[in-house]
Amino acid sequence: MALTREYKETVLARIKRDPKFARALYVEAVNSLLEGEIEEGLSILRDLVHANITFKELSRQTGFGEKALHRMLSNRGNPTSRNLFTITKAICEDLGVKPQVKFAA
Repeated sequence: MALTREYKETVLARIKRDPKFARALYVEAVNSLLEGEIEEGLSILRDLVHANITFKELSRQTGFGEKALHRMLSNRGNPTSRNLFTITKAICEDLGVKPQVKFAA
């Protein structure tokens, strides 16, 4: 059975129309980063930026250039922890999320 839409397009469209889904993806991105799955976490953050905040707006909010943001969130991106936290904070604020840390045994 052939797909009628590209997977990426479907995910981006859902992020745009479903804030709960976008927040769940944000949580998944942060968890992926914390678990060492850097490429996956950066990929999810990139999708959230494309669908919601835009790289132009993220650039304005963080003070980083758009090209630098594209590089940091690329598959081979290697942002410093300071830059990554600045980016995730801006995305978090855009989504209206207040992160909490919980420890599991």
